[in-house]
Amino acid sequence: MIPSTISTLIAIPILGVLVIVQSSIVSRIPLIQGTPDLVLLAILAWTLQKKADTAWQWCIIGSLMVTLVSALPLGAVFVGYGLATAIALALRRRIWQIPLLAMFTVTFLGTVILHGVSWLALWLVGIPIPALESLNLITLPGILLNLLLAIPAYGLLHELANWIYPEELEV
Repeated sequence: MIPSTISTLIAIPILGVLVIVQSSIVSRIPLIQGTPDLVLLAILAWTLQKKADTAWQWCIIGSLMVTLVSALPLGAVFVGYGLATAIALALRRRIWQIPLLAMFTVTFLGTVILHGVSWLALWLVGIPIPALESLNLITLPGILLNLLLAIPAYGLLHELANWIYPEELEV
């Protein structure tokens, strides 16, 4: 249980730094109007680590942090990240032998789900955003950027998982 506690505690500074970088630097360098979601990528990459058992903790911590800096209605980020994490956990059980394929799949689906939930939440509170323009100008560039960053995110969090959950050597 010690690695789980360390994993949960280490999520706070990692996701905190990613939220700061995402909201202050990355958001200022869009592709058309889409930006990558570094926190989503970190949560998904962590969830796909077969040794990691704290995916939901990372999801809740990341959702809370992004909700605090986001203008989205309360709960939209929790629903989007939660659905993406659930899909990643399902893929981890089924496609565990090909983790990069799972990372690409869950990155694509997670981005689409998060953007869809965000669009729906804004629509429900009375902020009409044209769906086709949102898809073309925000979602598709966001998917491209997230897919480009998926491999580095997976690699870095794979190394972190190996550090937190070292494999025992057989004697």
